[in-house]
Amino acid sequence: MRVLLSTRGSRGDVEPMAALAVRLLDLGADARVCAPPDEEFAEVLARAGVPLVPVGRTARSMVTGPTRFKEQDMAQRAAEMVAATFDTIAAAAAEGADAVVATGMFPAVAGARTAADKLGLRYFYTCFQPAMLPSPHHPPFEYPGRPHPAGVTDNRALWDLDIENMNVLFGGVINAHRTSIGLPALGNVRDHLLTDRPWLATDPVLSPWVRPADLDVVQTGAWILPDERPLPAGLETFLDAGTPPVYVGFGSMPMTAAQDVARVAVEAVRAQGHRVLLARGWAGLAPIDDAADCFAVGEVNQQALFRRVAAVVHHGGAGTTTAAARAGTPQVVVPQMVDQPYYAGRVAELGNGVAHDGPVPTFASLSAALGTALDARTRARAADVAGQVQADGAMTAAKLLFERA
Repeated sequence: MRVLLSTRGSRGDVEPMAALAVRLLDLGADARVCAPPDEEFAEVLARAGVPLVPVGRTARSMVTGPTRFKEQDMAQRAAEMVAATFDTIAAAAAEGADAVVATGMFPAVAGARTAADKLGLRYFYTCFQPAMLPSPHHPPFEYPGRPHPAGVTDNRALWDLDIENMNVLFGGVINAHRTSIGLPALGNVRDHLLTDRPWLATDPVLSPWVRPADLDVVQTGAWILPDERPLPAGLETFLDAGTPPVYVGFGSMPMTAAQDVARVAVEAVRAQGHRVLLARGWAGLAPIDDAADCFAVGEVNQQALFRRVAAVVHHGGAGTTTAAARAGTPQVVVPQMVDQPYYAGRVAELGNGVAHDGPVPTFASLSAALGTALDARTRARAADVAGQVQADGAMTAAKLLFERA
């Protein structure tokens, strides 16, 4: 069996697909990941022994460069993404394929689904946060220029409106591409892409699917890529030189709304009497002085590192939230967008960390959050949650593919 795994998004979208690909390879299947050609994504996949099929422009250039999405050119960018993903999937499938698993940005998912429809391949949609899926228990995300109507609070009504919004924003370009290759236009693009049995690749403790619900969601558990890399020698030296530091990193978030976020973070952590470990990430965090209590790292093995820090301050991506939870380390979530406020809320509800109030940390707000996160009661609760988090979701999904593809 050959499976094409398609994604467009950040590291948090690519690494779970790599985890699924590894499990498929373990079971004797052929798996390839179609993803943006960012160097860090290529390195993740190469380390996992999974072939990368590059699609379109780099994800980082779309977030941090001049090509960042703007409302006025969303349709053009969406059309480019649909076409690029379709062409890549179709070309890869020409060598033989049985199934397509898609996630990530909606136009890219549309390109993957269109290729599967055209070529007669089995298609599976997956996501890494339940808030992406229609449910009476939560509202849909708002889109630029299309806020929820005032006074409408019924979630089902908002999800019905979401169908209309998706058709307006993306239906035109998706249907134009479909009809150009001989496929019928869709009246409801959202539900065609999500299917009536989507997969939810999240841990049921950290991110449960609440029932009863309207969709027959298959929750597989989180797709976690094992990481056996040793920590860099310089980092090991820093960790061994004193008490556990507080890790601060925002992954693929450029943190453009936050003024001098590195200084805010360093001063807030120091005020709690802790050393500071900065992860550079796409925000480019760097030490603010030459003091020995602060160290900066690039991409490292979080699974090993998070067990050795006092707390993890991060943006609330699904992968980082899960990694910190598995490590049993308290976390402070500073949510920026999309699913990150959801994960901040879950951490607060579980008690294994703190949800920062809003996307822009200040010295006062981050100091207050750290004071709670570093409390012994939060650490004890984080240890309790760690014992409940599962790690075999990727194998569960791989076996499902063998059953259904």
